[in-house]
Amino acid sequence: MHNKGLGDTAARTMLVPPDMMAAQTRMIYQMNRYCADRVQTRMFKTATAIREICKIVQDILKEVELQEPRFISSLVECNGRFEGVEVISPNEFEIVLYLNQMGVFNFVDDGTMPGCAVLKLSDGRKRSMSLWVEFITASGYLSSRKIRARFQTLVAQACDKSIYRDMVKMIGDTTEVKLRIRERFVVQITPAFKCSGIWPRSAAHWPLPHIPWPHPNIVAEVKTEGFDLLSKESVIFQNKNNNNAASMEGDAWVLSFFEAENRLLQGGCRRRCLSILKTLRDRHLELPGNPITAYNLKTLLLYECEKHPRDFEWDEGCIADRINGIFLQLISCLQYRRCPHYFLPTLDLFKGKSPSALEQAAKQVWRLTREMLTNANAFEKL
Repeated sequence: MHNKGLGDTAARTMLVPPDMMAAQTRMIYQMNRYCADRVQTRMFKTATAIREICKIVQDILKEVELQEPRFISSLVECNGRFEGVEVISPNEFEIVLYLNQMGVFNFVDDGTMPGCAVLKLSDGRKRSMSLWVEFITASGYLSSRKIRARFQTLVAQACDKSIYRDMVKMIGDTTEVKLRIRERFVVQITPAFKCSGIWPRSAAHWPLPHIPWPHPNIVAEVKTEGFDLLSKESVIFQNKNNNNAASMEGDAWVLSFFEAENRLLQGGCRRRCLSILKTLRDRHLELPGNPITAYNLKTLLLYECEKHPRDFEWDEGCIADRINGIFLQLISCLQYRRCPHYFLPTLDLFKGKSPSALEQAAKQVWRLTREMLTNANAFEKL
């Protein structure tokens, strides 16, 4: 009888070792503390900065719209949040300005320019039928760069007229519209088209057939929502060596899946996980040459969702494991000098980064990961 009792206890201990339970409870407590202290502080600072810059940008875009009604500002506040603002880093932001009417164009992504597509006049359509008539090339393409150049001129004029002109400067030496605000923030304003109800051929492989994530309903939702085409410089043309590539670059639009990615990260603690990753990046991985962006981390988080497709793998007790998994993925990407885009795997997010910056980053991420894996109280100091 006595032995049987010992056996029961031993069996229970084997199922859930008490020290493991205690470790997990401690880790959840630490994560919650980290979120309350560090993550919330970062989010509050970011929200304050966004409010400040959006007030100024709204004023400038209002003036742009007066001069050129085709550039209607889509920067609006909704439930205390500004839609279409992406945080690149604590002091760097991108605001997407949605343009009107793309209807007379066909969307072409034939794989020749990873991460990019062109808009070509539909067969038989007259150039004059387009709202953007003067930005269409002789070959019938809507030139991303021509639209951007016009927008850049308008923004420069609006900055001169703005009541905020003393604190806003246009950043030169780029074809993109970038403002330096209060000498503290850099804001890129990117003209864009929203492409709803279609899905790019270059992302046709998604979702992978053998993985139970995301749920088919969510896939349908994401594909209906579509993607954006952004007028901005693409890293894929940095080492261009022929004129054809150079001229295509002027016409090309960059594919963006910002909304789709955010939709996929709903559920479980995925969003929370991303906030912790961004906080760790800002505090420990802000490195020369900017090898690791918040977008790299978001991308690897999506890959981690495929590796751990069940919702219970994303509850609060698993966050530390998921973060470690993502950092181990990141080290591997840095060592191989390649980080494939989640929806467009032929697009390398490390393209244009210097090998030495990636190597230094790999060492730094490994130091950080080792600390998290070996020190049970790591998050108290991070």
